[in-house]
Amino acid sequence: MQEIRNIAIIAHVDHGKTTLVDRMIYQANLVRQPENLGQLILDSNDLERERGITILAKNVSVIYKGVKINIIDTPGHSDFGGEVERVLNMADGVLLLVDAFEGCMPQTRFVLQKAISMGKKPIVVINKVDKPNCRPDEVQEEVFDLMFNLDATEEQLDFTTVYGSAKQGWMSLDWRKPTDNITPLLDTILEVIPAPPVVEGTPQMLISSLEYSPYVGRIAVGRVTRGELRTGAQISLCKRYDVIQKQKIKQLMVFEGLGKTNVESVGCGDICAVVGIEGFEIGDTIADYENPEALPPIAIDEPTMSMLFSINNSPFFGKDGKYVTSRHIKERLDKELEKNLALRVKPGLSADTFVVYGRGVLHLSVLIETMRREGFELQVGQPKVLDKTIGGQRCEPIEDLSIEVPEEFVGAAIEISTRRKGALVRMEPRGDRTLLEFEIPTRGLMGLRSNLLTASQGEAVIAHRFKEYQPYKGEIERRNNGSLVSLETGEAIAYSINKLLDRGRFFVEPGEEIYCGQVVGEHTRERDLNINICKTKKLTNVRAAGSDDKIILPPAIKFSLEEALEYIQDDEFVEVTPHFMRIRKILLDPLARKRNSDSEDC
Repeated sequence: MQEIRNIAIIAHVDHGKTTLVDRMIYQANLVRQPENLGQLILDSNDLERERGITILAKNVSVIYKGVKINIIDTPGHSDFGGEVERVLNMADGVLLLVDAFEGCMPQTRFVLQKAISMGKKPIVVINKVDKPNCRPDEVQEEVFDLMFNLDATEEQLDFTTVYGSAKQGWMSLDWRKPTDNITPLLDTILEVIPAPPVVEGTPQMLISSLEYSPYVGRIAVGRVTRGELRTGAQISLCKRYDVIQKQKIKQLMVFEGLGKTNVESVGCGDICAVVGIEGFEIGDTIADYENPEALPPIAIDEPTMSMLFSINNSPFFGKDGKYVTSRHIKERLDKELEKNLALRVKPGLSADTFVVYGRGVLHLSVLIETMRREGFELQVGQPKVLDKTIGGQRCEPIEDLSIEVPEEFVGAAIEISTRRKGALVRMEPRGDRTLLEFEIPTRGLMGLRSNLLTASQGEAVIAHRFKEYQPYKGEIERRNNGSLVSLETGEAIAYSINKLLDRGRFFVEPGEEIYCGQVVGEHTRERDLNINICKTKKLTNVRAAGSDDKIILPPAIKFSLEEALEYIQDDEFVEVTPHFMRIRKILLDPLARKRNSDSEDC
């Protein structure tokens, strides 16, 4: 039996997890080090590369001093908590990566809490010590305090700290003495992380993850916790609600470097991929054929937000996308449910709508963005936060919010957050910046990021994570401005937009195709205003000096998908197609909207 170490790398978004795993891969000479070190191997998905975040957990392995180290790169964002939860099941220890300047951030706390409660042994890696004004010693103290607050055991508190710069490719036990490679970290892993216990007996494996291959279909990934699995063996698949199905293993693979290798058997403690098992879900157990024993299934955090998905029924439907029917959308959501643990889908009020439940706006917007890139057209409603009744009292999800801003914007950040029912918990100076920590309802986070970035001239660093349910905090003021809604279908004309600039800010450029009922701008007042921006200038044979000057318009406001979802009101949809994103009224006809508002007033 080869010696094995199973480790998960956990950290806040953008603290350098994926870069560190890439360094380990280079160190083991699995990949020739590229000239441009910015190219990440593991964040292979387009969306991950663009946003610079890890969305899906990945498995790779490296051989160091004859020991196989299985490395699991986890997402740092709490919206992908479902991913984190299940991969920690496969690890015996964790590398906690912390930025030497930023220190412990909310997401660090989120993932660390999970690891400590599961009894994992941590190694602390303080990364980016090459940054100016970094503070490695203070950050190490912060990590200790954080672990203490999270009820870590004495053994967990007695952690080893490694310092270095993953980007520059070095690690050292003393940050003042840089080395030229990351072997001190790999040596520490072999020394500190325990080898998985070898348990004799009938085979058992909890399915913690899945992969998909167009050739063999769904592949179950997990760690063998007892006995050994063999290719061609008959096994029992233990599902929820005591359902047991008899199946056969067609193929077994272990992770080797960046790929997988076929093997005849997999021993206890190793992470493997099993081909040939049908109808499994994450959390099911592969067990002995004769005497099946199920392992406890993975517990997943409940969704905190819901969103309405529906088919695109705007006048421009089917012009841009390949998949436009409700059947296509339903099949795609069902496929997503198989691997996205924190997601739930229920049918909506009509046949072509679905209510999708998730962990936050980012969690759901990544799904929408992925669908749009695959050629789907759909419409999405305003995100709604899920309340609960606890002990007869209405409760809502509360989040820990941290905002780091330059000193001169502290007042503005506090004012914006407290208007949204945020309570200031802590305030701490960090060089020329200040860290503010709030407890804020999830509802208050809608649109908060764009407001804070505007108020701080783009300087604010914002992070948040779900904390708990608390009693309802009361109404929160939403967007005050009404919408500018198009009355005509056609092409936006610069002349008309210019004449209406005093009415508000526009979201469309001249020459863009628009339709009746589309939201083309934001009104300066509270109510909605119907406008016609397809009207051209009347041509006469009279020429006056200055009448034909070139029109110069301010640039149109363009939203990202998350910003659009946080911006819309109850009576609006975001229409998403592969190349366009539009905001529209649910009722396109102005008369129908008027009748509807009149009946509500009554």
